[in-house]
Amino acid sequence: MRQKLTFFVFSNTGAPIKQATVSKIFLCFLSLGVTAFLIYFGFVIHDYSHLKKISSDTQELENRISNHLDVIVDQRKQIQLFANEINMLKSNIVELNTFEKKIRIIANIEKAEDQDTLFGVGGSIPEDLDTQVELKKQHTTLLRDMHEQVEQIDLASKNQKEDFESLLKYLAGQRNLLACTPAVRPTRGWTTSRFGYRVSPFTGMREFHKGLDIANRMGTPIVATADGVVSSVASRGLLGRVITINHGHGMVTRYAHIGKALKKRGESVKRGETIATIGNTGRTTGPHLHYEVHLNGIPVNPKKYILN
Repeated sequence: MRQKLTFFVFSNTGAPIKQATVSKIFLCFLSLGVTAFLIYFGFVIHDYSHLKKISSDTQELENRISNHLDVIVDQRKQIQLFANEINMLKSNIVELNTFEKKIRIIANIEKAEDQDTLFGVGGSIPEDLDTQVELKKQHTTLLRDMHEQVEQIDLASKNQKEDFESLLKYLAGQRNLLACTPAVRPTRGWTTSRFGYRVSPFTGMREFHKGLDIANRMGTPIVATADGVVSSVASRGLLGRVITINHGHGMVTRYAHIGKALKKRGESVKRGETIATIGNTGRTTGPHLHYEVHLNGIPVNPKKYILN
């Protein structure tokens, strides 16, 4: 016979006593059910707590990912900005190269045929970098192209520097050549005898006159017609007292019949600087300057070297 348990319920209000009878088996099942419910409820609470923690961690991770994405977007914007600057730098180098070519054309300066092109031997101008890549996409290709163009621009800048240095060297040489080329009238006065054949005022015979005679009062200043170095100050027979200036590049000027020399041998002179005064030394018909220009040892017409 199954064992049963009887429960009596008493009330303090005087109500009749209530009783309930249940079997022990039912009570055991009830206890197991309550226990199972408590265990299940405990697991639910635990899972809820765990999920809440995971949700919090997930939110924090999403915030970090969002921040990292923002950083990546900013970095890609910077990459695109640098790419734009590379394009501008390349354009500036090309403009400088075009400017150099214009100077060479104006100055009639040929570029050496064996010189490299701006971006290397056979190198053409690289295409502009694509700076319109979507920020959500990888910029690996753009970075690779930037690296390659930086190397090309570095080479181009070195080549351009060498081109400008050679151009500057040439122009400096031309400037020195111009400064050392006679270009002004050596003194004030009247031209009494020109370069070429003439009848000698002393012998009456036809002779070749190697210079230009300019007459004026005694003491009139004589200036150097170009930059140079005084190579001699000496008396030379019929020419009287003579100052000779070596201008380099095969160019020499001579100033004869001078009265007073104001420069000594070895002194440097500049164009327009007073070097002597008109005199009447040597064989003359009156005070004047006999001015000669020699190119590579050959007398040439001084009139061609007077631009003022």
